Amino acid sequence: MSDVASNILQLNSELPANVKLVAVSKTKTVADIFEAYNAGHKCFGENKAQELLAKKDLLPSDIEWHFIGHLQTNKVKFITPFVSMIQSVDSVKLLTVINSEAAKTGKIVNCLLQLYIAEEETKFGFSMDELISLFESETLDNMSNIKICGLMGMASFTDNTGQVRKEFMYLKKCFDKLKSEYFSENSYFREVSIGMSSDYKIAIEAGSTMVRIGSMVFGERNYH
Repeated sequence: MSDVASNILQLNSELPANVKLVAVSKTKTVADIFEAYNAGHKCFGENKAQELLAKKDLLPSDIEWHFIGHLQTNKVKFITPFVSMIQSVDSVKLLTVINSEAAKTGKIVNCLLQLYIAEEETKFGFSMDELISLFESETLDNMSNIKICGLMGMASFTDNTGQVRKEFMYLKKCFDKLKSEYFSENSYFREVSIGMSSDYKIAIEAGSTMVRIGSMVFGERNYH
């Protein structure tokens, strides 16, 4: 059995039944992804539209692709026909473009709204106030080709586990508030996508339903 296959099996045996593993395959080869796929894993995350497009036609059609990186509006039309979920919706403008591109193919795209939780300038996302304003407005009323399935967030890049835990718990608190005030009747608003290789155990304690794990599946990334 390959290292990738045994890593997948090990992680799946550790994760609670309600937590989905999104194997982050950015910078990894089609052969690497096949190793995970042949071990029974079908959910993968990519963070660049061009890289995703280059890989997807070389891989089985039953793969569930999650887009997890910052998405430029001019790339939306290329991925909406096949992507299972866009986890990194970080602006109303992006949401609008996803809806209009999805409408062209009659598709409904599952989306997560990215909440800004880190103490870093480099991360994207909505503030909680912006999300409340969005749900209080009528902006979403005419967006029938998107389905908002929950929240996604990235913690600060730090060794301070206390800070990471605090950020994850804040996102879960925001999710609970939005669920009770705006989505209490909707079964699909249920995803909390937090946690990566370095902090997924803290994320699960905080209430994660999806973990985005790359290096623990595929080994360290090669950016060259």
